[in-house]
Formats: sequence, structure tokens, C-alpha cells
Amino acid sequence: MNHAKPLEASRRLPWIDAARGLAILGIFMVNVPAFNAPYFMYGGEGEFWDSQLSHIVQAFIDIFFQASFYTLFSFLFGFGMYMMKERLLEKGFGNRYQLILARRLFVLIGFGLIHGLFIWHGDILFTYGMIGLLLFLFYAREAKTLVIWAFGLLTFYAISSIGLYYPVRDRLNIVDRQNIQQAQEAYGSGNWLEVFSQIQHDWLYSNGSVFQWIFLTLSLLPMFLLGMYFCKKRFLHETSEHKSTLQKWWAITLVLFIVFKIGPYLFGNPEWVQYSVQDSIGGSASAIFYITSVALMYQRGVGEKLFAPFTFVGRLSLTNYLLQSVICFFLFYSVGLGLYGSVPPIMSVAIVVGIYFLQVIASKLWLKSFRFGPFEWLWRTITYMKKQPLRRTPNIKEEVSNET
Repeated sequence: MNHAKPLEASRRLPWIDAARGLAILGIFMVNVPAFNAPYFMYGGEGEFWDSQLSHIVQAFIDIFFQASFYTLFSFLFGFGMYMMKERLLEKGFGNRYQLILARRLFVLIGFGLIHGLFIWHGDILFTYGMIGLLLFLFYAREAKTLVIWAFGLLTFYAISSIGLYYPVRDRLNIVDRQNIQQAQEAYGSGNWLEVFSQIQHDWLYSNGSVFQWIFLTLSLLPMFLLGMYFCKKRFLHETSEHKSTLQKWWAITLVLFIVFKIGPYLFGNPEWVQYSVQDSIGGSASAIFYITSVALMYQRGVGEKLFAPFTFVGRLSLTNYLLQSVICFFLFYSVGLGLYGSVPPIMSVAIVVGIYFLQVIASKLWLKSFRFGPFEWLWRTITYMKKQPLRRTPNIKEEVSNET
């Protein structure tokens, strides 16, 4: 009987680990302000954090992080899923690869539900798992089909969001003071039950409508497909052979990044632009720009040293992502240190940098003795229905892949 196993370490792509670690940093940079205050969900962040420094920091995060790193992580998710599919086919599993990939997604959905309902309402794992089920429609498709669907969905997303938000552009800057007050009371002074209740309220607010899921799908599925496309074409496997192709993607997405992420600030960055093309086109372009930048820098020899800290975090991406939420839970909510609503944007950045630095050190130390992070190990064990060796031992062949 064939047993599914992760890829051997010799086939691991360090620039993928680095990009995944970079994505974890970027997602954390966006999540901490939302963990600390309700304004980024219910409106009014510019009003409540009204200093010039706060506005500069918010603009910096908006340009370089917002909608750029969950899309990068989406790209890497699609890349990893397709890499896993190819490996299973190499092992002779035929169409049974679908069962293993489905099990992988359902485990992720389970992680996401626990995470989203009890720790962090902004969870992405449940969303990735649910939308990832649509990838079964594309695994057997040609590379050309993948990229056509990706660009088609992104174009539809941009056009439809413009059509939705532009007509009501004067009514977008709404501050939901009732929900803000409720969140402040629950997270700022509530007991355990009240905190959990508020997390579930906010999770349902973010995930409770068909309309939201349509736009989440239009945002994430194209990046999943582009990740699959890059994997199928092996652009990021054999980077030296595809250097000119990567450079073209890099140049085009850099222009789109500048036009749609930075450009709107020349015109006051209106809300309708933020909700439409800045995120859909600008965010997606910046994600591709970041991954191609990392891959090309590895080719030039500077990437390995520059991005080494990110590779440690990237190899434990699921564990580090969940750990960030646990730390923020006790840092900001009343059942912990109770800093909710009292940390301005500049301090949020300092918190992100400090915690991430500690994660780099902890990840490096962990990987000296263990081959996976604890949640990566659990995810793989359930996915393959076989206990994975966790500790590094000299008599066991290293089997660690980029699929996580």
C-alpha cells in the first residue's frame, strides 16, 4: 500500500519559506491594530487615532501591508496545495490524492473554527479551508485555464466593487458607535464569557453574510489559482531557468503596486477606492511583487542571508500565526493585561516587531530539535492518517516540504 509522505528536504524551496515568513509578519502587522481596537472593523480609526503620527503609520500599513499579505499567503496556499497534489501523483495515488487534500482542508477548517470563535475573530484559516474546496474544480486544468480564471475573477472583482462602492461613495465613512461601545466594554472590562461572546459576535459579523463570502471568494480564489499556476509552470522551482519570466512579473506588478496602492494617496485616498481597486488590484499585484522579489533576491545571492530569519518563521507558519493570536488575546483583552483600546498605531508596530523578533529566535531554536511546528505536526498527522516523526533523529530521513 502506498503511504503519502511529505517531500524530502532536498527539494525544499527556501524562498517559499522566506515568503511565507514575510507573509506572517505582514498579516500580523494588520491584525494587531484590529486586535487592539474595534475601529478597524466598525469604522472611525482616523477619528479615534487622530494624531498626525498615527495617520502616517496607518497610511504606511495601508500601502505596504493591507490586502498585500493575506493575498501573498493565499498565493502560497495555492502553491502548496498544488505541490502536494503533484507529489501524491508521483507516489502513484491517482485520483485518491483528492481524498488527502480534502482531509487537509477539513482539518484546516476545524482549526479555523476553534481559532475564530474563541481567540481571534479575524481568523483566515476557516476562510482558506472553505474557499480551498473550490480548488478541486481546477486541479486537473491546464495552466492557461488557471491564469485565465485568476485574471477573470480579479477583473470581475475590481469592476463589481467599483460599481458597488462608487455610487455610495459619500456614505461609506460610517462609524458604528453601538458596536464600538459593545466591543470596548466586552474586551476592555468583560469576563471570560463576555470576551468569548464578543469574539463570536465579531466573527459572525465578518463571516455571516453571503455577500461577504462572495467578495472573499473573488479576493482569495484568484490568488490560490495564481499560486497553482506558478507551481504548475515551475516558475518558483527553477528560478534561474525562469529568471526573465519572474522579472516580467516583478516589473508589471511593481507598476500596478505603485499605481493602485500608492497612487490613490495623491488624490486623498477616497474610501471607495480603498474598498475596490486598491485592495483587489493593488493588493493582488503587491503580493506577486513580494514573492517575485524574494525569489529574485535569492538568485542574486543576497536573499539567503537577508531572509534567513523569515525562513524560520515560515517553516512554522501555522504555529506562529496561531501563537500571535494567543499572545494578543492575553495582551489586549481584559482577561489578560487589558490593553484594549489604549495602544496607538505606532506602538502596535513596535509590538509586532518585538513579538516577531522573539518568534524568529524561538522558531530557529525549535527547528534545531524538531522537524515541524506542533500545529504543523498535528495537521500533517491527521492529513496523512499516520503519526509523523516530530523530533530530528539521525536515522530518519528528513521529510519536510513547502506544502504547509
